[in-house]
Amino acid sequence: MKHTAKKTMITVIGGLLVFIGVMFVIVPGPAILFLPAGLALLSLEYPWAKQWLKKCQRLMRKGAEQMDNLVVRLKRRSN
Repeated sequence: MKHTAKKTMITVIGGLLVFIGVMFVIVPGPAILFLPAGLALLSLEYPWAKQWLKKCQRLMRKGAEQMDNLVVRLKRRSN
């Protein structure tokens, strides 16, 4: 019974965070905070969430690298 209640809480809270994150993708907002947090929470109980979390982390890392490269190029141009 205790495990069922825990899994239900993780599912509800994680699902809500993912839902809010998806909504913030559609409308401007801090989706980058809510999606990974929700997926991380859901990944405690669901293997599919762990796969999506890893994909999300890869995309965020790639985006950060692209932004770093852009900043370096812009700094070189301004000098």
